[in-house]
Amino acid sequence: MTDAEWAKVREVLPVPGWLEGRGGQPEGYCHRQMVDAIRYLVAGGITWRAMPSDFPAWDRVYAFWRRWRDKGLISELHDRLRDRVREAEGRDAEPTAAVIDAQSVKGAASVPAATRGFDGGKKVNGRKRHIVVDTLGLLLAVVVTAASVTDREAGRSLLARLRERHWRITRVWADGGYTGHLVDVARSLWQIALTVVKSSDDASGFTVLPKRWLVERTFAWLMRSRRLARDYEARTDSAEAMILWSMSMVMSRRLAQRRH
Repeated sequence: MTDAEWAKVREVLPVPGWLEGRGGQPEGYCHRQMVDAIRYLVAGGITWRAMPSDFPAWDRVYAFWRRWRDKGLISELHDRLRDRVREAEGRDAEPTAAVIDAQSVKGAASVPAATRGFDGGKKVNGRKRHIVVDTLGLLLAVVVTAASVTDREAGRSLLARLRERHWRITRVWADGGYTGHLVDVARSLWQIALTVVKSSDDASGFTVLPKRWLVERTFAWLMRSRRLARDYEARTDSAEAMILWSMSMVMSRRLAQRRH
């Protein structure tokens, strides 16, 4: 990270428990080094043991990453950065509309059979990333499942997670994969109007569809991180954490650029 980018990240870092009198010992490492090391791994797609010697020992970096995953600290950092980006764009921190979609990616050999599957439509053996983004393309919620799980099945869990964190959401745009019972469930359980945006019958070739292009752009941002080119994680919550780290890089860079 540049100094300008680190200044933005440092402002929203979760506060260690020992500084707030909640117990524990002072951490014996530099947060900037640890965050930089994880971002290097996510961006470059390296393995943990291939961590360059410029960073702390790989097992210490992994322990830091695992603790942030298990305690929800990466979610906290990600959400704070998203709020800052929305406010910098002149938006309210809490969105009222969103877009939902899914992406199937191949699973590496490290992905166990219990959490992998085959997507018959995309012909992909691996996992599926289900995400909801706001109208700026910023991530609101993510669920990683086996690729065999349909959009409708995962959509229920994803919308429940979305409503739990973002109470002001009233409209969500989706593609044809979310039609059916999910539309009624979203309206009755969470008071969300799930609107399906379909392509015109007269359209030929590739066409940009209203609202749906926003989430496709977010997937393009994520695929810039080589660690996300395929799914390497043994656990689905680890895969979700990697996505949050990738999006936090997108947002912190955007905030640093606006400073100048």
